[in-house]
Amino acid sequence: MEQHSIAKYEALALLRPERREELRERAHEVTERCVEKRFDFCSIINARSGRCSENCKWCAQSAHWKTGCETYGWVGTEACVKAAKEATANGADRIGIVTSGRCLSPEDVDNVCAALREMRKAVPEIGLCASLGLLSEDDLVKLKSAGLQRVHCNIEAAPSLFPKLCTTHTTADKLATIHAAKRLGFQICCGGIIGMGETDEQLVEFAFALKEIAPDSIPVNVLHPIEGTPLGDRGILDPERVLDSVAVLRLVNPSTPLRFAGGRRDMSDETAAKCIYVGMSAGIAGPLLTTPGADFDDDRSLAVRAGFSVGRRPKW
Repeated sequence: MEQHSIAKYEALALLRPERREELRERAHEVTERCVEKRFDFCSIINARSGRCSENCKWCAQSAHWKTGCETYGWVGTEACVKAAKEATANGADRIGIVTSGRCLSPEDVDNVCAALREMRKAVPEIGLCASLGLLSEDDLVKLKSAGLQRVHCNIEAAPSLFPKLCTTHTTADKLATIHAAKRLGFQICCGGIIGMGETDEQLVEFAFALKEIAPDSIPVNVLHPIEGTPLGDRGILDPERVLDSVAVLRLVNPSTPLRFAGGRRDMSDETAAKCIYVGMSAGIAGPLLTTPGADFDDDRSLAVRAGFSVGRRPKW
């Protein structure tokens, strides 16, 4: 909603410590006016784990780091269907297939397409999402014909920070996948990770980069430091910084759902409730990739107390 737009210099000024209360109250006002009062949930299946060629400094699945991450190949259609059934039983709106690795081979694409078709047959009411790395337009056409509705591809951090966190692919590579998916009519899920050493300026840059993409959902991960990765010794991000980050993301993206993602289990319920107050309005629940995710009932209870409804949408 344009009337709630904020300039970069204003967002940066609100991050000054003495303006913290103002930042959060403004974010809450925007949340009340612009955000749909319905808290939606999604769930994911880690459908191929580890042995990734990319050198993302935060990621346990990178083959460049010794993390003890569980590794396995494609889990198969049956496992994906089972995950979809469990997700809908828990009240999730959608299920996402997630695979490690830079991209998919033609065989990988065929495997995912087969799983999507069977998931749609088994659980027709659930939305289908996937996070499959960098995708070509040909890949996306095949996936759409198999029933995929939403493509997830995080930009992860401010474009100026990303090259310090990963050198095997670029923000431009990610944007190529995102723009191709948008051209084909997919919904877009795109966010990133806070707590990777970003400055105030880079936090604001990240928020505005997401605004330019205009995704349908912004997952907000908080770095969960993994031993063995280059960011493994950073420590858990201070809750006050988490809240300020969520508030900035809300002010810059007034009506886009901000989604609890990785790192939710590192927060107290008190911090999570404050995150909802300043802008969070959706969640990923159940197991994540290499860390535990939020509990459906915990976040459902927090959302209801904050005035959100939590029922599944009647149709897609």
